[in-house]
Amino acid sequence: MNVTEIPQIAAMSIPEKIVFLEDHWDSIAANDQAVPVPESHIRELDKRFARHASSPGSLLSLQELQQKIASLT
Repeated sequence: MNVTEIPQIAAMSIPEKIVFLEDHWDSIAANDQAVPVPESHIRELDKRFARHASSPGSLLSLQELQQKIASLT
């Protein structure tokens, strides 16, 4: 199904569509057991968590990140 086939959605403004999508996503996320997580994603998360656990000091603090962002502008 294509959303352009649903006249009510096609007629929405962009801000209305964004709100609709947020609400729709929230309704999906409320039942997270219904959305399977691929094994490859689980492995990647495990790998990243292990990397962080072995070297947590190599990450930026929130303040450091904000300073880096501010220096780019």
